Amino acid sequence: MTQATRGADVVDELTADHREATELLDKILTMSDPQTRRDMADTVITELVRHSVAEEMYVYPVIEETFPDGKKVVEHDIEEHKELERTMKELESLDATDASFTEVVGRLREQLHHHATDEEDEQFPRLRTYVSREKLVEMREQVEKAKKLAPTRPHPGSPNNEVFHKLVGPGVGLMDRVRDKLTGRTTA
Repeated sequence: MTQATRGADVVDELTADHREATELLDKILTMSDPQTRRDMADTVITELVRHSVAEEMYVYPVIEETFPDGKKVVEHDIEEHKELERTMKELESLDATDASFTEVVGRLREQLHHHATDEEDEQFPRLRTYVSREKLVEMREQVEKAKKLAPTRPHPGSPNNEVFHKLVGPGVGLMDRVRDKLTGRTTA
């Protein structure tokens, strides 16, 4: 979502992503123009998908390897990502004039807030404890690159793991971007 400044680490990057997505969702809830609401929803969906894929590729493997309870932490986060994906898929299919559009945006905002709070209050401080500053900066660079190639649409039926995202993700991302272009969907 943001172009991180030199010296910023992966925690800074992911925290900024959380803030920007939350702000977009808040704006959607105050907007009345259906096209603006739809465009903003498409943008937030795109950015959250990219964020999640990048985390699953480069952050979760480090958590799994370095935290004593890393496997459990990652399993919990992946389940939350799946929940967010299902909600984004639902939102993606709704017209902005649909009565349930606002309800689904609100639910997505609530799910994101819960997930971001878990990460920012519990996991990110632990990352900074267990992982060197140099490695955290390197991870930010990996996350930034991954977000550029990641899918732009939710695929809740797809695996949420590093291997899938590295092998299949760039192709899925390319197809999503082609589909976005053909449909005129706003992605950023």
